[in-house]
Amino acid sequence: MDVFKVEGGNRLKGTIKVSGAKNSAVALIPATILADSTVTIEGLPEILDVWTLKELLEEIGGDVTFENGEMCVDPTKMIDMPLPNGNVKKLRASYYLMGAMLGRFKKAVIGLPGGCYLGPRPIDQHIKGFEALGATVTNEQGAIYLRAEKLRGAKIYLDVSSVGATINIMLAAVLAEGQTVIENAAKEPEIIDVATLLSSMGANIKGAGTNVIRIDGVESLHGTSHTIIPDRIEAGTFMVMAAAVGDGVTIDNVIPMHVEPLTAKMREMGIEVIEKEEQIIVPKVTSMKAVDIKTLVYPGFPTDLQQPLTTLLTQAEGTSVVTDTIYPARFKHIAELNRMGANGKVEGRTSIIHGPTKLSGATVTATDLRAGAALIIAGLIAEGETIIHDIHHIERGYGHIIEKLKFIGANIEKISIDE
Repeated sequence: MDVFKVEGGNRLKGTIKVSGAKNSAVALIPATILADSTVTIEGLPEILDVWTLKELLEEIGGDVTFENGEMCVDPTKMIDMPLPNGNVKKLRASYYLMGAMLGRFKKAVIGLPGGCYLGPRPIDQHIKGFEALGATVTNEQGAIYLRAEKLRGAKIYLDVSSVGATINIMLAAVLAEGQTVIENAAKEPEIIDVATLLSSMGANIKGAGTNVIRIDGVESLHGTSHTIIPDRIEAGTFMVMAAAVGDGVTIDNVIPMHVEPLTAKMREMGIEVIEKEEQIIVPKVTSMKAVDIKTLVYPGFPTDLQQPLTTLLTQAEGTSVVTDTIYPARFKHIAELNRMGANGKVEGRTSIIHGPTKLSGATVTATDLRAGAALIIAGLIAEGETIIHDIHHIERGYGHIIEKLKFIGANIEKISIDE
C-alpha cells in the first residue's frame, strides 16, 4: 500500500509552478467528443483524473495521445458505446461525458459518477437541463440512459448555481437547434475556459462568466488548439503552504484574480501577499490571527480551499469559525487534524478552530482530495513524521506533488508499507 511520508520542520523556499486546472481539464477533455477533427489541449495536469478520461475516450474509439501535458484527441471514429461501469466510477466529472455524447450522438449510457464522497451531490440539475433540450433520461441498473431524436434550444433556469450542470448543458446545447439560455449559471473561471475551447471549435456562446449564458446551436464543430488556465485551487494550496512553513515562496503560473478570495482572507489574517502579473509571492510569516470563513459559489471563498486553509488556522492566534455552505460533509479532516494536536470541533455546517496549537506527526487518512492537501500542510508544520493513507485521493488532483514540494525544500516521499 502506498502512503505519503512527511517529515515536518523543514522550511520551504524558492519557486513552485502551478499546473493546469483540474476542474477545467475534466470538462475540456470530454468536450473534444463534439469536434469533427483533432483537438489539442496544452498544459493539462498529469493527474489520475486526466489519465482516466484519456482511457474513457479511447474506450469509445477516440485516438488519443498524452505527453508532456499536451493531449491530442482525434474523435472522428468515436461511437456511442455505453460506459456503464469501470473508469466512469473513478471520477466525479465523468458526468461530462453525458452532455458531450448526448450533443454528438443524441444518446448516451453513462454509469453514475464516482470521485470524492462529499455528501449528496445530485445531478438533478444536469438531468433537468437535458430534458429541457428534448432528451429522455432514465436511471436503469445504476446507469443513466439519455436518448433524444433531436435536441432543441430551451430556456433553462438552474435552481442551484452548479458548475457541473452549467458545463454539461453547454456541452449538450452547442449542437442543438436554436438558442439555449442558461439562467442562474455558475460563473467560475473553469466555465469560461470550457466556453473558450468550444468557441474556438466553432460554437456560438455568449455570457460565459456571467449568470446568463446564451448558446446559439451550430451544425458542426471543428478541431482546434487550446491552452488550459492555471489551477486556482493548486495555487491556493501552495499559498497556504507558503504561509505555514515558507521562508519566501513564489507561486508561478497563477491568475491572481482567480485566487482573490483566498488572498483577501490571508491578508485579513495579517499575511503579506504580493501579486505580480502571473505570480504570487508569500514572504515569511511571523504571526497570524484567526478569521471567520464562509464558503460560497464563485466569486466567493471556494469550498475546495476550505480544508487547506483550516490547517493554517490551527496556527493562528484566536478562534476561527469556518462555515461550508456548499459541502457540509467536508469536515472529516478535522478529526485527522485533532489526531495531530489541533483543537477543532464540528457543529453541523461549521467547524470551530482554536489556535495556535502545536502539531505532532501522526498516522492519518486523506478522506477526500482537498482533505489530503490539508494533511500534507499539517505534516509540513508538525514536529516529527506524518504518514498519510489513501493518497489516491490526492493524486487525483495534484500532479507531481512530491517533486514540486521537494524542489522547494519539503521532506516528503511516497513509500510502500504493508497493509
